[in-house]
Amino acid sequence: MRLDDYIEMEADEAADRRRLVEEKSYAILDELEEFQHRFDEVVQDDAIVGSVSPSIFVGRSNYPNVSTGILSPVGHEDDAARFETSAAWYDEGVSIDDVFQRRTSLLNSNQPTSVELGRNTNVHDAWDGFVGTQREVAISDRPVSVEIGLDGAPELDFDVSRTDVATPTGPRARARSATLGENPHVPKAVKKTLEDDDWQAQGAMNYLYRRGFDVYDINSILSAGALGQAETRRLVPTRWSITAVDDTVGQYLRGTIRDAPSVDTVQVWRNEYLGNAFWVVLAPGRWEFELVEMKAPGSIWNPDGEKLWLSSDREGFEGRTSYVDETAGAYYASRLAVLEHLSDVGRQAKVLVLRHVSDDYWGPVGVWQIREAIRHAFDDAHGEAETFGDAVREVTTQLPVSLSDLRRKSTMVSGLQANLTDFI
Repeated sequence: MRLDDYIEMEADEAADRRRLVEEKSYAILDELEEFQHRFDEVVQDDAIVGSVSPSIFVGRSNYPNVSTGILSPVGHEDDAARFETSAAWYDEGVSIDDVFQRRTSLLNSNQPTSVELGRNTNVHDAWDGFVGTQREVAISDRPVSVEIGLDGAPELDFDVSRTDVATPTGPRARARSATLGENPHVPKAVKKTLEDDDWQAQGAMNYLYRRGFDVYDINSILSAGALGQAETRRLVPTRWSITAVDDTVGQYLRGTIRDAPSVDTVQVWRNEYLGNAFWVVLAPGRWEFELVEMKAPGSIWNPDGEKLWLSSDREGFEGRTSYVDETAGAYYASRLAVLEHLSDVGRQAKVLVLRHVSDDYWGPVGVWQIREAIRHAFDDAHGEAETFGDAVREVTTQLPVSLSDLRRKSTMVSGLQANLTDFI
């Protein structure tokens, strides 16, 4: 899968989502205004002294010339780790408001740069200056103390704040410099991937995953240009790296179950989180996967629609050779979560994932909530059915679509024999 296959959000769609966010939660805009007060308390001249950074951000606009930044929870340094997106957010039960408040509390101190840096300096060699400090933050296994010199105050005007909410990201400021306030703690496995200049990025990602690193950690390391063969290392936009890691690790896990026996019963698992309901149907057979999304009018992905919006993507036993058409990063996040479960139990299956996005999902918190909701779906008891058709018909009674509509969108469901009641 090529990184440049990832699609950009259309401008009019972004405006629609931004408007919906404003209608749903003005409290987030208040959070942005409060940031100014916290910022004033810690700024000395044009530098943030004693800030603690848990993560980085690489933009995608104007690729390959991008904005690359260090994220700092100004005024919350003692609790910096909670501001980094991770699986712990699900365990903590964060709300959409919580996610937006944390992300809009992160100052993005950034500089413009090329993803390859330039002819005289490539990403592999960049351990000094702003990009070098950014990489040190990314490869550390805990938040790092940094001192950041700024060219002016953060952008906090009302229009920018609204845009930030819709992304959501926090205030931005152009960085003049960044200096480490301590030596970061870098795990041995990460040092190994850094030092091996001949290791392709995919192999390094899978190595880290097998060593117990979650995809959140690997994503940050990849984004900072710290993985891959020396001559090909480059900064990777954060949104792209998230999906690239989900896809790469997913392909590795699919390989672990390629010769595994099939599940021997039809199983139905369910979970719900942040206005998203998920049903995972596992059926006997060789690996096959399909995600079908149903997005209600008034939800963040269907703000002006008058009827349900359906999208789907799938793959067969050999996987995909191109980026998905309709479900974007949700596909790879959900597939990863399912494959983790199947690899754990040593089985393969035909898999149908149904996602209903209700109008309670009013803000785009990211695909982490999909990944975690499906991961945790397998924690609880599951239902069973005699056949795949029986399972789908039962689940459909809890969905806002008829089986007939689902059959027209889903390849896996389309083969079911129709009953008269399916059209009601």
